[in-house]
Amino acid sequence: MRIVYSRSSTATQSLLRQRHILTEAGLLVRTEGVAEGFHPAPGVRLFEDPATTSKIPALERPAFAKVAAAAHPGDTLTVSELFRLCRDLVDIHAVRDWCQARGVVLRVLSGPLSNFHDLAANDAATALIINVITAVGQFQRDLQNELTAEGIAAAEAEGRYRGRPPALTGAQLEEVRSAFQDQGASIAALARAQGVSRAAVRTALANLLPDQRVCPVNRTVPRRALSPL
Repeated sequence: MRIVYSRSSTATQSLLRQRHILTEAGLLVRTEGVAEGFHPAPGVRLFEDPATTSKIPALERPAFAKVAAAAHPGDTLTVSELFRLCRDLVDIHAVRDWCQARGVVLRVLSGPLSNFHDLAANDAATALIINVITAVGQFQRDLQNELTAEGIAAAEAEGRYRGRPPALTGAQLEEVRSAFQDQGASIAALARAQGVSRAAVRTALANLLPDQRVCPVNRTVPRRALSPL
């Protein structure tokens, strides 16, 4: 059996690119007239982890648990791109060990490792090349992170970096602050009502939180309004 795994990092990130790569490989079939419509080709089982960060190791993701339950010796596990499955050298070794223990072939369809018939092959040459390519990729990501951090630091020193704009402004900001002060609404409830994170609500309530709170003049504020949850 051929097993296909795909993953997107966020809810807004589409799986479409991966599906096109898998379709070109004959693993998925395009469904005409349906937006992003694809279905597995005969003999293929598709497992997807949408809105799943790569910080979660591959073996701990929900869809991969289903892969583990479905895989049998001799099956082939295919991904469109390696980083959709593994985020670093530790993760790729964990997946290789998993495949070797179960007799599963591991294939990647694009990138520098796409020429390997089996990335889980237990030979010195395959292990060496995977180590080198993955280490170089990790180095590039780390270098990019360093350059980004340096750029932000330089911009902050010159007063040009202001960070991400606040999620709550204008009427929404006033509504949140009023609900917190007057109705004693919790931070969690306000975050759900506005569709934002709790951190965004805390930012909006910065001068109303403990040790910074300014109570309205000549009125008694209920204790529950002063205790964010």
